[in-house]
Amino acid sequence: MVFMSIRPPPGAMLQTGRTSMEMTRYNHVSPSDQFLKLPPPPLEKPYPPEGPFVSLPRADTIAVPPLDLRTAIENRRSVRRYLRDPLSPSELSYLLWCTQGIVQVVDPYYTLRNVPSAGGRHSFETCLLINRVEGIRPGLYQYLSFTHRLMEMDTRPGITDRVMAACLGQAFVRNSAVTFLWSCVVYRMAWRYAERAWRLVHLDAGHVGQNLYLAAEQVGCGTCAMGAFDDQLMADLLGIDGVEEFVIYCAAVGKVDRKGDR
Repeated sequence: MVFMSIRPPPGAMLQTGRTSMEMTRYNHVSPSDQFLKLPPPPLEKPYPPEGPFVSLPRADTIAVPPLDLRTAIENRRSVRRYLRDPLSPSELSYLLWCTQGIVQVVDPYYTLRNVPSAGGRHSFETCLLINRVEGIRPGLYQYLSFTHRLMEMDTRPGITDRVMAACLGQAFVRNSAVTFLWSCVVYRMAWRYAERAWRLVHLDAGHVGQNLYLAAEQVGCGTCAMGAFDDQLMADLLGIDGVEEFVIYCAAVGKVDRKGDR
């Protein structure tokens, strides 16, 4: 039996990318909703007031070991092998603070955070697959950046395997202490930048990922960012539509033996 591939020819794939880049040039971009004086979208997704919530140590109470920036940059590697040691709540809190922590709110227009974002729009929401964090039940959680706490989403058995399957079976997701899942509420960016937003959110993903790599070095962890995942499975896991909000980037984190393999 011969199976015919439905994969488009290389020229068609290249043309799709070229069309996307061409149509998001400034001479093609529509007037933004900000320019049209339409109200901005919320700076954070609404969530059930009843939670349940998990408190995190406040950023100003977290003590971390000093680490020279050059050392952190030169040690940075993608790490896929982790120890079984758990993260402490303070370490997790620090990683969240470094990747999406809010330092100033100019409501309703923008936030200033510990990572750059075009126009301060910060269109990302952070979900976490927690496997090993002291005092926190394993499961799927949402990070609420405005109050610096977690909200429980799904702690049923099998959630780790479902997230790993959505990450195309990459086994180090199961072995991680925590896996970060960043979704993008794209209109939060498009309100200001119209079609250009689809370029900008991918740049923002790089900023967030690099901050995680460097902050993880400081707390004795390794990180492996992932662009390989099933978009629809991820959307289903997080209860999002995959269009107006979609998963844009993932990263596994775990304690490492600096003398061992990376």
